[in-house]
Order: sequence, then structure tokens, then C-alpha cells
Amino acid sequence: MMTRRKGSALGLSMVTIGVLVVIIAGMLVYYTSTVNSQVNSGNSTISTLQSEVRTQQSVISSLDNQLAQPGGDQGNVSINGINPVSIYDAANKSVVTIQGDAIANVSTVFGTESEPETVLGSGIVTSYLNSIYVVTNYHVINGVSNLTVTFSDGNAYPATVIGTDPYSDIAIVTVSAPASEFTPLQIISSSGIVVGQPVVAIGNPYGLSGSMTFGIISQLGRTIQEATTGEFSISGIIQFSAPINPGNSGGPLLNANGMVIGITTATVNGSQGLGFAIPSSTILEEMPSLISTGHYDMHSYLGISGVDMNYQLAEASGTSVTYGVLVESVVSGGPAATAGLKVGSKTVTIAGEQYIVGGDIIVSINGTRIINQDALSTYLQQNTISGQTVQIGIIRAGAPMTLTLVLGQRPPPPAS
Repeated sequence: MMTRRKGSALGLSMVTIGVLVVIIAGMLVYYTSTVNSQVNSGNSTISTLQSEVRTQQSVISSLDNQLAQPGGDQGNVSINGINPVSIYDAANKSVVTIQGDAIANVSTVFGTESEPETVLGSGIVTSYLNSIYVVTNYHVINGVSNLTVTFSDGNAYPATVIGTDPYSDIAIVTVSAPASEFTPLQIISSSGIVVGQPVVAIGNPYGLSGSMTFGIISQLGRTIQEATTGEFSISGIIQFSAPINPGNSGGPLLNANGMVIGITTATVNGSQGLGFAIPSSTILEEMPSLISTGHYDMHSYLGISGVDMNYQLAEASGTSVTYGVLVESVVSGGPAATAGLKVGSKTVTIAGEQYIVGGDIIVSINGTRIINQDALSTYLQQNTISGQTVQIGIIRAGAPMTLTLVLGQRPPPPAS
């Protein structure tokens, strides 16, 4: 009996061992298959990555070959549809340095004292009726004596201012230089420019002649203030992102074709990539008068003082209109007063500022929606002249009205 029991146990153990062998063998087959599959997948991924690397190496090699080409072939490399190298090659010789002497008022421990200083700016060589001129900013030449113009080849010559308009910050200069020095740039209308299009600026920041920067048009129809314009703003301004600095003023803002669409005029202290330019359409409109008469006196004049409407002002005024220009005062005998625009009599304080509410809200001119003072000033600058009759859309006591108004002529700028 003992022998039979031992034999039964041995037989059971052999069966158990056999089952375990089968299980282990199956597991080895499964894991071997899985590992092989993962290895194959990894190899496929590596192959794909190697293919992509070869493709990128081919692209880099192609770009290296382009950049290695001598001369003009380097200009084939473009950025966002604009070719800065070609633009610079064509335009730099048309950008000049304007220099002169001025007197600056400096604060000292003894009070305000006058000291001589050197003024540096930029200018654009252009042509009009087969004659050559340099266009620059008014604030570059204002109060400057011993004016000279230096070309990209380093040659400098005396210059004379023949026309100015402080209200548009434009000046026209002639230069006593041989014809060989002049390479005119084409100034085209800026009416078709759009936000987002690429632009380049060339000028002489801090006297570093022939400097170029790249950017885009950030916005249109801005207004800026210059000391030379008194209470009036300069309207219809182009805002762009190409970095500019003191000395760039008067230089060109160029489109992708290397044509002038504006004159760089100002930047905001402490800002990054916030520059402004006078639109070329303003230059083209004023150039004939500036050259022939020395001034431009067709700026239209409304004769109001106002503020931009917003939600808080609308609440304080008891109106649902949150856009437009709220008329706070009118000039006695001016165009707005003559046309019958009304001002309010209630004073409110919002965020620490006082406003006069209850007056008319200008919301349109000749059917064009006016959302703020920038839009109002830009419309007047770009679409009207003094003596023109316009239709002013207003909101008075919550009701829409239209007034007929004859625009006046802006008074002379303050003496510099």
C-alpha cells in the first residue's frame, strides 16, 4: 500500500511538471512575440525620424546654398513676404542725415539756462515735378540753424527749409548738392495699407546712420501730440512695431516693395516696438502747397472740446450710447457753435476725473461712424478741408439728430 501511494504521488508530480512546462513555453512565445513587435515598431519610428532629419538637413543645406550665393542672390531670402536685404540695398542711399544747431533750455541748480546742442534727424530724398527735395519732420528742423544734409556716401552739403506744416509735422528741404548725390525714393498713397502688413524703417538713430528695423503695421488712424501743435493733435497716424529711436525722425517707413508709405515721427518713452509715422497720403496732399507757398493752411476746424464716450460716462449721462465723442465745450463763434451743437451743464467725477455730461454726442460724420476722438480727428484730416460742408450725426437727450456744419480753418500754430 505504501508503494502504491508513492507511485501515485510520483505520477501526479510528473503531470504537474508537464503542465508548468507548457505554461512557461506559452509565456515565452507570447513575450517573445510582444518584444519583437515593439522592436519592429521602434525600428519603424527610428526610420521615420531619420527620414525627417534627412529632409530638414536638405532644407538647411538649400538655405545655406542661397545665403552663400554672392551679390543679389542673398536677397532671395524673405521674411513674411518682405525682402529686407533688397529693400535696404535699394533705399538706403535715399535716406539722409539732417543736422543743425539749436538752443536747448536746461534745468540747473541755478535755474533754467540755455545751452547749444546739435540736432540730428533723418530725411527722404524724393522728386516732385522733376525737381529734387528732401522730406523730413517739422520738429527735426524747427528752431535749427546751420542746417546740413549728409548722404550715405558721407558727403555733406548745406540745406534750406522751403516749406513747413507743424500740424502734420512735415517739412520740405532743398540741398545744394550735385545731381549725382540724389537717388529719389517713390512716395505712394498710404490709403491701401492694412494692419498686419510688414514694413521696414530706415534712419539714423542716435546718429547711427543707415540703420534698418523690421516690423508690421500695428494700427491706423492714431493721433499724437507734439509741442509744436499746441492744443491740436496730429491725426491719421500709422502705428507700427519696427523699433525706432531719436534720430529716426524724418526717415522712411517702407512697404514690401520698398516704397514710402510714411515718415517715422515719434515713439513713446519706455515703450518697446511702439512707433508712429505720418502717412504718405498726407505728404502727397500737402507737398504742392508746401513747395509753392511754404505752408499748408487747409486743415479743417470743428471748434469743440470733447472726450471719448464709454460705459461709465454713458451711465452718468443717462444714455445707452457708449461710443462717440461727448461735446464738453464749443468755441464761441466757431463752426460747431454756429451749427448749434450743445454742451451739458452737469459735472460728474469718474475715477478721479471731472467731466461735463449732458451735451451732444457726435456719432457720425457724413454717415461714417465715429467711435472716439481718434476716429473724429482722422476723418477730418483724411476726408475734409476748411470750408467744406459736412453732416454731423449726434445723439441729443437720447434722440438721434443730424446737423449741417461748415468746417472752419484751423488757427495758426503757436509760435515756436
